[in-house]
Amino acid sequence: MGEVDDAMLAEAGMEAAGAPGAGKVLLIACGALAREILALKRINGWAHMELVCLPAKLHLTPDRIPDAVRGAVRRGRAQGYAEIFVVYADCGTGGGLDRMCEEEGVARIAGPHCYSFFDGVEAFAARGDEEMRVFYLTDFLVKQFDAFVIRPMGLDRHPELRDMLFGNYEELVYLAQTDDPALDRAAEAAAKRLGLAYRRRFTGYGDLAPALAGLKGARAGAQSALT
Repeated sequence: MGEVDDAMLAEAGMEAAGAPGAGKVLLIACGALAREILALKRINGWAHMELVCLPAKLHLTPDRIPDAVRGAVRRGRAQGYAEIFVVYADCGTGGGLDRMCEEEGVARIAGPHCYSFFDGVEAFAARGDEEMRVFYLTDFLVKQFDAFVIRPMGLDRHPELRDMLFGNYEELVYLAQTDDPALDRAAEAAAKRLGLAYRRRFTGYGDLAPALAGLKGARAGAQSALT
């Protein structure tokens, strides 16, 4: 597959690049996770996995996520995939995604949101009290900051809303999946735009790597990209 486009992942998602086949695992993921999953597939040689991404903009209306994922699960079953795994955290569905997964008989990655599993679910939970006033960004959200933060919150039209929306935050923490100085600068600029202190925390792929490595058919002894 060629270079993926973040704007496309936000608006339209991504279809599987290969054909379903015996023993293949279908990953149904948010478009915001496409780059990370494709990188893990490449690093570990997980040719038995196919990736379908739903539009990342579903996060702006999280009540729509369970039905959208259900549709993808059913399409995957009709195509004959041996196993289906949902690469979505709860993502603001209020338990709706878990109920759908139980009804459809599929599993999902653990965690309330991608910040949690990138940082490591246990580590993120342990920081809960000390980071109650933190606003988080990932690589994808740094790149799509205007599309997912500024415009949906109306800050492009009404910058005076900043105090109402972010007045209770103190710091922006960039959970970095990659070492990219340009993204670091963009994240710092986003923090300044919101009037927040800035901190970068390198997470790599966090819990995403072992969650995928544990799926049926993963090569025994394959290299695990845990950084």
